Amino acid sequence: MSRRTVPRGSERFEVSSGTATLRWDGTRATLLLDDVESSNVDVADPTHLEFEYMQHMDAALDTLLPSPAPVRALHLGAAACALPWAWARSRPGSRQVAVEIDELLARHVREWFDLPRSPELRIRVGDGRDVLSRARPGGLDVVVRDAFDHGQVPAALATVESAREAARALRPGGLYLLNSPHGGPVDARPDVSALMEVFPLVCAVTDPKVGRSQRRGNVVLVAQTPPQEGGRLDLDELDRHLRRLPLPARVLRGRALERWTAGAPAPRDVPAPDRSQPGDPA
Repeated sequence: MSRRTVPRGSERFEVSSGTATLRWDGTRATLLLDDVESSNVDVADPTHLEFEYMQHMDAALDTLLPSPAPVRALHLGAAACALPWAWARSRPGSRQVAVEIDELLARHVREWFDLPRSPELRIRVGDGRDVLSRARPGGLDVVVRDAFDHGQVPAALATVESAREAARALRPGGLYLLNSPHGGPVDARPDVSALMEVFPLVCAVTDPKVGRSQRRGNVVLVAQTPPQEGGRLDLDELDRHLRRLPLPARVLRGRALERWTAGAPAPRDVPAPDRSQPGDPA
């Protein structure tokens, strides 16, 4: 249970990147960053995942590695740590790091909630791409990208090169799970193209209306590194798992995914500017 005895109402806090609002409804708290919903946690039952995209990520992991098996996970984007907190409870013995770029927000989240402590769950303040690039090769079961900057995925976490770094950090058969916004001014399809250049297995989990851009929402992208024998993610089983959720989603894969992506260009790192002056030694 949270340190707060009777959580209720709404509170606002200044954080490094702007304003955070914590809105309570009984034991459930919704975190808004600059008035945009970011996380939802239930302090009485941290395994409850309110956001659909987190349910989809949980389904993907559970298909490959059924709970209560522990995991080694790196979360790029922490906010209220809803997903790592849920996995810490449903998968005892897990070792997780959640990366949060906003130092004040990370401090507040530790004050608001009784999150598991290190080594179960460590919140690391830093840049997600930088932490990913320093991850030990082959040391992780799952990498989760759930980072946003004013509604957009940070450019450095959406490139082919960042996908390669995620693949390097994962064990054989490990999963890279991405929360990719789609609809209106945002497009998840370049994310898919970047993953397809790196991973042998890629699929997308989406509400059909979001996939057709009829409304803005979240598409969960699932990519797997080359597995050892018998360790391939069973997409048929994932599809069955998703259909059991309160709001079923569908799996886009193979040619259907290629048609949906429709040749969207894969983003790449921007080369560092050449600051050398004429006549400088090479």
